[in-house]
Amino acid sequence: MPSATIEDLLQPLRDAPERSAVLLDVDGVLAPIVEQPDDAHMPETTRRPLIEVARRYGVVACVSGRRASDARRIVSLGSIAYLGSHGSEVLRPGTIAPEMDRELQAWTRRVQAFAHDAYGEKLRRLRVRLEDKEAIAALHWRGTPDEEDSRAAIEEVAENAEAAGFVTHWGRKVLEIRPPVRIDKGAGIVGLLHSTDLAAAVYVGDDVTDLDAFRGLAELQERGRLGYALRVGVRSDETPPALEEEADTMVEGTDGVRDLLRALLI
Repeated sequence: MPSATIEDLLQPLRDAPERSAVLLDVDGVLAPIVEQPDDAHMPETTRRPLIEVARRYGVVACVSGRRASDARRIVSLGSIAYLGSHGSEVLRPGTIAPEMDRELQAWTRRVQAFAHDAYGEKLRRLRVRLEDKEAIAALHWRGTPDEEDSRAAIEEVAENAEAAGFVTHWGRKVLEIRPPVRIDKGAGIVGLLHSTDLAAAVYVGDDVTDLDAFRGLAELQERGRLGYALRVGVRSDETPPALEEEADTMVEGTDGVRDLLRALLI
């Protein structure tokens, strides 16, 4: 419905909040993108409506490429669930330790061993950052002194990773090295909600990894676990074209997400 307002599109959730899910990415959605990932934080003006949404809606969760504990630190709200490392770990409301699939746990040591071997002097000199996400290892080049050279060096790592039997996944200035098993936000969402019958759900994301989350909502609909699904993209200077193509609607940056949360409370 290209002429529909965001309030119109959210109406099915507002009609049955106790049977609806609100699912949100973190970086670029709740928290603005920053050059140093450790500096990311969700503004208080967004946190306040998110708290109210968590009180009103049946399921509220953050779905992030970061570790679940890092996502919770940024959002600073313990009453909601966090799917970390693209859904491969779940930190449930009020708990301390995340849950991880046993098959993924078995791959963790192999992924991290490869990543640490690959993270040699060249990448350190380029100031590429290595992030440990348990079963996933990520190489970030956002904000390095020479992003073009950094990307070229990381492409060599990607070739070696694939030759070694791992799966590579490219995001916005990040390469992830993953085990050859399904890890994506869609699988994480299906795992979280597979036993819940929902009237409606919305997912809000800003990157190519969020396309998997969009498809996860479709999978829940096919299984008869979800009625209405709304896929919202967040526009930025780096918006992937595929996101705009697959989203039902777009909002403008993190300010647009804050307005969406407020609209859920009308």
